[in-house]
Amino acid sequence: MIDPHAPAPPGTPPPWGAPAPLPVRPGTGRFLVLACVFVCAACGLVYELELVAIASYLIGDSVTQASVVLSVMVFAMGVGSLAAKRLRWHAAAGFAAVEAALALIGGCSAMALYAVFAWTGGWGGLWATGPRCLLVAFSLAIGLLIGAEVPLLMELIQRIRRQDAGGAVADLFAADYVGALVGGLAFPFLLLPFLGQLTGTLLTGTVNVVAGGALVLGLFRRDLSRRARWTLLVANVTVLGVLASAAVLVGDFERAARHAVYGADVRVALQTDVQEIVLTGGTHGRPLDLFLDGRLRVGGRDERRYHEALVHPAMNGPHARVLILGGGDGMAAREVLRHTGVDRVDIVELDAGLVRLARRDPALAALNGHAYDDPHVRVFTADAFHWLREAPRSGYDVVIADLPDPGITASTKLYSQEFYGLARRALAPGGRLVVHAGPVQARPRAFWTVAATIRAAGLATTPYRVLGHDAGFTPGPDRSAGESRTPHDWGFVLAAAGSRGPPLHLPADGPRLRTLTEGALERDALNTPAAGPPPSTLVHPRY
Repeated sequence: MIDPHAPAPPGTPPPWGAPAPLPVRPGTGRFLVLACVFVCAACGLVYELELVAIASYLIGDSVTQASVVLSVMVFAMGVGSLAAKRLRWHAAAGFAAVEAALALIGGCSAMALYAVFAWTGGWGGLWATGPRCLLVAFSLAIGLLIGAEVPLLMELIQRIRRQDAGGAVADLFAADYVGALVGGLAFPFLLLPFLGQLTGTLLTGTVNVVAGGALVLGLFRRDLSRRARWTLLVANVTVLGVLASAAVLVGDFERAARHAVYGADVRVALQTDVQEIVLTGGTHGRPLDLFLDGRLRVGGRDERRYHEALVHPAMNGPHARVLILGGGDGMAAREVLRHTGVDRVDIVELDAGLVRLARRDPALAALNGHAYDDPHVRVFTADAFHWLREAPRSGYDVVIADLPDPGITASTKLYSQEFYGLARRALAPGGRLVVHAGPVQARPRAFWTVAATIRAAGLATTPYRVLGHDAGFTPGPDRSAGESRTPHDWGFVLAAAGSRGPPLHLPADGPRLRTLTEGALERDALNTPAAGPPPSTLVHPRY
């Protein structure tokens, strides 16, 4: 509760008495305090962005995770500011303790979240909520400590030279906001691409504890007793030791956590500019599995079941020019190239690293039939939405949308009415569009929203599904929910311009398929509900 108080009369001395005895001039001291405010603000925002980033990666749905982190942290900052009022009589020692705790908790937060996800996320039941609970706990703790910083720094800057409260607050907030700007830009452009989430956060904690400890032990050491100075020194050195040890072991930790998530058969693990790519198996007769950001994208046991169902019904008709949106693994292109009469296959893939891996990795290249070596194949490294928007109307006979699950926030625009309008524009007269629409059994609302959105773009639809095996990994938006295992089916929507959906048949002159038959395809056709959900648009996403 906010304590009621009367304003101090003019000329009332501050509670800490005379100005602090400083080893430097007052002007230099004020500059050092404001510099510390700048550094601490930058570190605080990095912690905030790191929580949002790793929660989005581990749990999914970046909008929800950002909302949880920001709202909890802002609330906690207010509570922390009130709690710091009790520390203002010992502002120097209190600030040093807050910074040491913030550096330790914030610096280790990413590793702790990843550890809980890796080692307990697959236990199911109550343990499946572990990453979410820990996310809220870290947001609360970091917010409390960040909220306590400004009141204590206000006391410290007034210890140097007393000034009106408005001027002091303006100086502090100016340094705080500029520091937040630097931290906000450093995280995505420096820390994340060059150091990664774990090492980048550990380095931020190191900078945080050094800045707080140096300010107090260097500038305000005379405000502390000898015992307090030694206690703070030992505490700061201990925090630095913990962070340094974690940084040294971060590589071993990542490998152990990766094995805990994917099993001991991890063969390739790399972080591209777009996503994390992990390959398991593919040698000595073991099936190859491809994971993108922790979600199973290609399961070696039945990837043909998925890709044959995605591609071949859409190839029933003219198919000289084919456009594949996504599909950087090359599997969809492999199925397209099995048909005669294909003159050109354009692949639009955002992640150039995935395309390079699909070209060069022996097991993955063998699985996709070395599709990228075919002279008919051309690759465009671009976002599918922007590519369709800027590309001329090329008149493709077939457009294949082999994209991530529609429930993943980054993919929502690729399942919007605007996107399907662009895809329709790219179709030649009589052309067909086929869309991977997610599992029907596990997420029926999302599937039928995709179908309704395609119809809203002026295309007639024919929905269908095929059954698959349970691989124990989720391809959908939520990685942490133990109950959300890989569904036993994949849903697709075949669409074309006109009043009736395209017929669901295999080409009479097509290749012999391993998993898909005409009879099975007819049985897997789905009836469109009379009253489906509303379509999804860019400004009103419904997944």
